[in-house]
Amino acid sequence: MIDGFFYVSRREGRVCLLYDITIVGAGIAGVFLAYELADSGQKILLLDRGKRLEDRHPCPLDQANTCECNACDTYFGFGGLGKSEGKFNYSNGFGGELEQKVGAHTFKNLMRRVDDVLCRFGADTIPVYSTFQPNLSKRAEEAGLNMIHTDVRHLGTVKSIQVLQELYLYLLDKIDMKFECEIASMDCQYDYFSIRTKQEVISSKQVVLATGRSGSDWLTKIWDSFGISPSKTRLDLGIRVEMKAEQFRSVLQRAFETKLSFHHGEKVTTTYCMNPRGRIVRKYQDGLVMPDGQNYREKGSIGTANLNFTLFTPTYFSTQQAADQYAHAIIEKINRDKARIVVQRWEDLCNGMPTCMEMLVRNEVKPTLEADCGDLLEEVPGLYIAMLQTFFTRLEHFIQEPIHPDTLLYGMDAKFYAPVIPTDPYMQTEVNGLFVVGDCSGISHSLSQAAACGLYVGEFLKQQY
Repeated sequence: MIDGFFYVSRREGRVCLLYDITIVGAGIAGVFLAYELADSGQKILLLDRGKRLEDRHPCPLDQANTCECNACDTYFGFGGLGKSEGKFNYSNGFGGELEQKVGAHTFKNLMRRVDDVLCRFGADTIPVYSTFQPNLSKRAEEAGLNMIHTDVRHLGTVKSIQVLQELYLYLLDKIDMKFECEIASMDCQYDYFSIRTKQEVISSKQVVLATGRSGSDWLTKIWDSFGISPSKTRLDLGIRVEMKAEQFRSVLQRAFETKLSFHHGEKVTTTYCMNPRGRIVRKYQDGLVMPDGQNYREKGSIGTANLNFTLFTPTYFSTQQAADQYAHAIIEKINRDKARIVVQRWEDLCNGMPTCMEMLVRNEVKPTLEADCGDLLEEVPGLYIAMLQTFFTRLEHFIQEPIHPDTLLYGMDAKFYAPVIPTDPYMQTEVNGLFVVGDCSGISHSLSQAAACGLYVGEFLKQQY
């Protein structure tokens, strides 16, 4: 029976905590959902297997140390990946398919509301910039490229942490939050859900899963237990490029970055994570080591003379397991059971010859990542080499100069996605009262869309109360 805030479970034989809504996952989607529900009058619980924001620390692997964390501080904990760089792109073309789910008008309003929330908690000290440049867009089109436009509020790690901490303090006396809390099982009991952790049993009338891509292994078990069959899974693979920043001077003169895409048959290839004056670092994810871009401002330096980005080509698989196996087969071969990343000069790739250390020492584009010289033709599937060559041909037309022969190419980067989960228009699964938001839904692929998804479902749940 239900008595106030406690539930006397006949099955469990003990008194259980009862909530109106339990949010599993305190990443950006979960936090924005909690914000939307905080003043709804409902009893809300936010759970995460990671730590509070102030207790999260840099990954030991980034300092070449051994990592034995139970839950990686990079991906888990309050704010999730939102604390890493804080880049909010307010466009459907930057990360996800939420607009197709909710409609263009609703999507536009959600993007505005996400920014309003961020500014309420201190993000307004960082100006918004636009990548819209009509003259360049026309020139790109003539070169066979498409410029994707967006407004961007790029907070950076320091400001992201400050904004998230203010959000945490706002929620602290409005909802319940539990951290370092691992869920052993979850099932549906009559008109409520029973959530079992190592410490307790929690009962909730409704549950919203907001675990992000990082919680995909756990979610697979949950979907199986409820008989939910995920749909297709997307995987992006590509080569990270490090080139002279001055080659993009005409493109970036009014914007910090741009996003370019092109069609090659049925494939659509897109630039990702462009970092003018930035550097390349190692990214540790899913047991793999990959090249990743870092904004120069994160180190508080004046930056480098380079620009870096990844050229990603997406492929869709019938299952997440198939997508993961494909990525691991390629990148593990490059890693060779260690943190190996291979680098090659553009001129050497064109001439079909490997890069050697002697060439790299004399290279005009100075590498910002210590990588192994090699031959990408032997390390990377031909599809991604062909996409790179096609892109550079079109890019030369766009920037109106040849790609510098000393441009560096790093193999291989990947971006993983959760499978698409079948839901109704309000992100409710086939199980009544069980919702999914953010990147774990397979619908959103970015911070802004994850946040918007949280606000969207939160507004719906408030109206149902």
